[in-house]
Formats: sequence, C-alpha cells, structure tokens
Amino acid sequence: MSSGPVGIEWDGGRVSGLLELPAAARALLVLAHGAGAGMAHPFMAAVASGLAGRGVATLRYQFPYMERGSKRPDTPAVAQGAVRAAVDQAARLAPGLPLFAGGKSFGGRMSSQAQAASPLPGVRGLAFLGFPLHPPGKPSDERARHLFEVKIPMLFLQGSRDDFADRSLLEPLLERLGSRALLKLFADADHSFGVAKRSGRTDTEVRDELLGALAGWMDAVVLG
Repeated sequence: MSSGPVGIEWDGGRVSGLLELPAAARALLVLAHGAGAGMAHPFMAAVASGLAGRGVATLRYQFPYMERGSKRPDTPAVAQGAVRAAVDQAARLAPGLPLFAGGKSFGGRMSSQAQAASPLPGVRGLAFLGFPLHPPGKPSDERARHLFEVKIPMLFLQGSRDDFADRSLLEPLLERLGSRALLKLFADADHSFGVAKRSGRTDTEVRDELLGALAGWMDAVVLG
C-alpha cells in the first residue's frame, strides 16, 4: 500500500490530506470529514483502512476551518472549494482510477452541494455516510433541495436511529430523486453508526456492513 500525507492547494488556501492507495485499487473515494471532527478521527481512519482492505483507495482531507483549529465550519463556498481541490488532487495522485466523492455528515453535504453547483470532474457518484437532512429535533428537507441538481448516482448510508434524518422525510425524498438515489439503512444505528448493546450487534459489525455496501455500490457504478 502507498499511503501518506499530501498537500491540497487552490486559490482559497491549502489544507492537509491523507492518501491510502492499495496496490490493486479499483476506485478512489475522496472522503470529507464531519463538522465536529477532522480527517484523523477514528471513524474516518477506520473507514479508510476498511476500504483499503476492500481494494478502494481514499483521499481524506481537512476543511480549512478544521485545519485552523476552529470549531466554526466554513461557509459553503469555502467548503465547496476544498471539495473541488481535493477531487482535483485525487485525479492527479491516482490517474485512471474511477473517482467517487462524499463523506461523513457535513462533508457529504458539502460534496453534494459542490456537485450540484457544477459537476466535479471525473466523479462517478456520491456517497453519504449519514446525510444530515436537518438538525436534531427540527425535521425539514430543505437541506436536500440541491440534490435534485445532482445527476450522478448517490448512495445514502443511514442509521435507522439517525436523529439528523427523519425517515418519514428522507425516504419520500429519495423516492422523488428516482433511480440515481439508493438508500441503505443500518438497523439500530445512530448518526455515527453506533449501536446499543441491546441490539445484539457491535459498532465494528455495523461498520463492516457499511463498508461492504459502499465498496459494492462503487463496483456496481463502475460496471454500469
């Protein structure tokens, strides 16, 4: 495996990235972090490692606010600039590999907003690891309006107990998006894909199921 730190630069600044590139990689996921934790968070590291074991490369990266150590997320314009720069860097680092983009919560939503504004070059599909449809306790689907401008396949990996995505709103929304949107629910999992002991499963088991679904979906998109 070839892996290590990389720099990502664009006219909006410079951020850090981490590349994991298995020798026989068949796709690369440009993976953005959530609002409250950066690219080195244990969940992000576990996703990257698990995908590498399944033949999928990843490029994780920081949003500018996280790079600065701030707790206040970037404006959408700044965040989308970072998404675009990371996608461009991924294409340079692994030319010829099919590209996908997305991420955890905020990172996934910023990726889809960037794609909706102007298609990300070479990106075959978007993967959301817990799409943040609305703040907890404030059900709404306004945050998802831009998804109707996304014309590439989208995978929604969601816990059934995710309080950032009321299923009574999410499921009809995805039905309206049609065949380009696929929902994979994980029973008893929350927004971070954690499960209670009484569920009879562990967080690791849920994460393995998630990674298998994600890798399989990417293979299906590439094969067409």
